[in-house]
Amino acid sequence: MNDATARTVADGDGYPDAERPHVVVIGGGVSGLAAAWTLVDPRRAPATGAGARGGGAPAPRVTLLEAGDRLGGKLRTGSVAGLTVDLGAESFLARRPEAVSLARSVGLGDLLEPPTDAKAAVWTRGALRPLPAGAVMGVPGDLAALRESGVLTDEGLARVARDPELPPAPVHGDVSVGEYIASRVGREVVDRLVEPLLGGVYAGHADLISLRAALPQLVPAAESGGSLTEAVRASQRAAAERRTAGEAVPPVFNGLRGGVGQLPSAVADACRRAGARVVTGRTAVALARTDHGWRLTTRDVDGSAEQYLDADAVILAVPAAPAVRLLHDVAPAAAAGLAGLEYASMALVTMAFRRPDLGASPAGSGFLVPPVEGRAIKASTFSSNKWSWVAQGDPDLFVLRTSFGRHREAEALELEDGELVERSLGDLREAIGLTGWPVDATVTRWYDGLPQYAVGHLDRVAAVRSALRGLPPVAVCGAAYDGVGIPACVAGAERAARRIREALQAATPLTT
Repeated sequence: MNDATARTVADGDGYPDAERPHVVVIGGGVSGLAAAWTLVDPRRAPATGAGARGGGAPAPRVTLLEAGDRLGGKLRTGSVAGLTVDLGAESFLARRPEAVSLARSVGLGDLLEPPTDAKAAVWTRGALRPLPAGAVMGVPGDLAALRESGVLTDEGLARVARDPELPPAPVHGDVSVGEYIASRVGREVVDRLVEPLLGGVYAGHADLISLRAALPQLVPAAESGGSLTEAVRASQRAAAERRTAGEAVPPVFNGLRGGVGQLPSAVADACRRAGARVVTGRTAVALARTDHGWRLTTRDVDGSAEQYLDADAVILAVPAAPAVRLLHDVAPAAAAGLAGLEYASMALVTMAFRRPDLGASPAGSGFLVPPVEGRAIKASTFSSNKWSWVAQGDPDLFVLRTSFGRHREAEALELEDGELVERSLGDLREAIGLTGWPVDATVTRWYDGLPQYAVGHLDRVAAVRSALRGLPPVAVCGAAYDGVGIPACVAGAERAARRIREALQAATPLTT
């Protein structure tokens, strides 16, 4: 880099008040956008002090940098047969408040809509079988419903029934989801129920994923060492009692009419209205300490137009690999902790059919496929059954999608689009009796899209954050740390933004 190719961007560049601290958020996925919004959201400003928040500390100026040409990460809408649909995440957990609150805060509250009452199934043992009711992430509590579903063999059912009779076996420390659940209720539950559900969330494997990170609701039962099925039943009873008492119980999931992919642009627009700069097509390639905070070296995506950007604080809302590159020199221990984080890649095939060409109209919201079945696809979602707004978009069309890819199993992503469509159709013909051909199809690939929470993940995350102490204000957030779902990403981003504000207010290095 030389004077001809580099220039320094002053802290106040483009802002009327250069005295305010400058925070740079790196990454324009939902985590980075939520962090930026938390910093500039006018509702969070105190009632006193012009432009002040947090006891008189000036509101920060915010710049968000996204290396790609669009915002949103794995939240994306697109078109199939003229219909707008989600091509990435299509829903979020509604019983956590963060994603719902974010949508409402940026003006999308009127678009919030839960899925229909259509039920999901499991394609196993040669048939589509209903997901058993009364379960937690596939772990059964209602043995009658489990038996009626037909998902398990008689031997598998007998093994589940033995759980309450097993001696207590408290779990100390972290273990894999598969190891713990199999020890209590048997391997069939893991293979035919837990695996397909975890595959939908993490694109991972139960025997590799951390129980404490992925299923914290089961940790008390694991620590007590008692019956897992009894713990699930107790959880279900508590939920039923809340409903009986008249407590408002939100839907399990929510979406947005027109697609969850609308959320990133709405948050970005709200950030801009509040004074933040949102820049796409620009990547941060280096991070260095200065006497007053940080200096970032940034480049256009083609490697040209190198620039400096000075900041009082930085939030890294990017996947592990770019975070490692940026932290390598300034926080080598943090970089080393992130370097071992593995990711899974996946592909989505979205297809639209003329309803008369389907043969029998598919029932339910879709189905999951256990890996032990050896099928090409790992799941299928019947979007026109699951989302009213999709069905209403064109009543003559039926939209569904299939998914491919798991952790360390990315071979399918190397196939041509047409081959992925053909493999989808082959499995769908056998599973639901599909007879027709799509009038349109689109394939979306998410390379290294889902971080894998290996056993000990929470300890590694804590060590990464500990390694950032004593530096000028810097925080990390995103799917790599505290949860891959949209609400978890939003929550982590909000915590990171609050820590940065507190550190700027105290004018001391970030220590918590």
